[in-house]
Amino acid sequence: MSIRAIALLLLVASTPLAAQTAAPSHDVSRAGWVSGCWELRAGARVTQEQWMAPSGGVMLGMSRTTVRDTVREWEHLYLGPTGGRVAYVAKPSGQAETAFPAVQLSDSMLVFENPAHDFPQRIVYRRRGSDSLIARIEGPRGGQMRGIDFPYARVACGGGR
Repeated sequence: MSIRAIALLLLVASTPLAAQTAAPSHDVSRAGWVSGCWELRAGARVTQEQWMAPSGGVMLGMSRTTVRDTVREWEHLYLGPTGGRVAYVAKPSGQAETAFPAVQLSDSMLVFENPAHDFPQRIVYRRRGSDSLIARIEGPRGGQMRGIDFPYARVACGGGR
């Protein structure tokens, strides 16, 4: 076999591996499908999450959880360049912010990880059609790996009642 044929064979064979391990793009527009308003209802507990559409290479979001009209938790969210790569930055209920660098940005899934954080260490948004998504947080809790799913439905963004 010629050197040219071997080089071509190596190039073709390595292409899928390179595509799988490539770092996520700095373009947050791949995450645009999560923009809008989302809601999860579980009895008296209501969690709402809202994301602005990508603009200027950034998406901004916020969430709140209420129980019988009393706010229990809230969070400011940022998705954009941080430390040279795209990250999901969460600032929950006035606590210190935490960055979760992106490991996957696609038209159907967003994955962010920070193994140095206590809980969660991994945040996943999985698209389920145009009107629903599953958000999931994962990490160690009580010496075991745990995961919590948040099945959201798309709702109209509105101001008043």
